[in-house]
Amino acid sequence: MGGSQLYIPILYWMGMEFKTEAIPLGMLLNLVNSSSAAITYGRKRLIAWDVAVPFAIAMIFFAPLGVWFNMQLPVKPLLIFFALFTAAAAILMLSGWKPKRGKLSKRGRLALGLSAGSGLGMIAGLIGRGGGSFVVPLLYIARLEAKMAAATSSLVVTASGLSSFVSHLATAANPQWTVWITTVLAVLLGSQLGSRLMAGWMKSNVVKLVFGWVLIGVAVLIIIKDVILS
Repeated sequence: MGGSQLYIPILYWMGMEFKTEAIPLGMLLNLVNSSSAAITYGRKRLIAWDVAVPFAIAMIFFAPLGVWFNMQLPVKPLLIFFALFTAAAAILMLSGWKPKRGKLSKRGRLALGLSAGSGLGMIAGLIGRGGGSFVVPLLYIARLEAKMAAATSSLVVTASGLSSFVSHLATAANPQWTVWITTVLAVLLGSQLGSRLMAGWMKSNVVKLVFGWVLIGVAVLIIIKDVILS
C-alpha cells in the first residue's frame, strides 16, 4: 500500500491542516513509498504490466479533476468520504469474493484499467489517496494472485500519486520543508524494508489480512475521532 491511508490521518491528528498540509505531504510520502517499492517488485518480476499501464495512464489524467473538487469542498465531508472509501476497500479485500469466470483477457484487463483508473484517479486527487486500497482488491478480483496484485498496485499508485501531488503543490499546498525532507527519508527506508519483507517472506493470505484490518482500523478511528467527537 502506498501509505497515504495512514500518513494523512496521522499528520492531521498531529495538527497539520487537512487540505493544505496533511494531504500534500501524505501524497508526497505515498509517492516515495510506492515508487521505491515498485522498483523492488519490478526487479522481482511481480508487476503485471498489461493491466498496470492502462490503470496508471487513466489515473494520471483524472487526478487533477479530483484536486479541483477538493478545493471546493469543506473538510468534514472529505474526512467522511476518506473513511468510507477506506472501509469499503478493506471489506472488499477481506470478503475474498472472486468472479466465477476465469482469468481476464487482455481486452478485459485494458477495460478494467481504463475504467477503474479514471474513477480512482479522480478520488486520488479528491482525498489525497493514491488509490491502492481499491486497486489491490480490483486486481485481486481480476484473478491476480494477492502478492502480484499488491506489487502491480505500487506502480499504479506511483502514477496517480505523482499526478495528485503535482496538482496539490500547484494549487493550495503549504510546504514545511524540514518536516517534508525528514519524513521522506524515513519513508524511503521503511518502504525498502517492507517491500523486501513482502516479496521474500510474506504469504498472499497474510498480505490480504494485514491489508484489510489495517484499513478498517483507520476508518473507524477517523469516524469516531474526527467526525463524531469533533
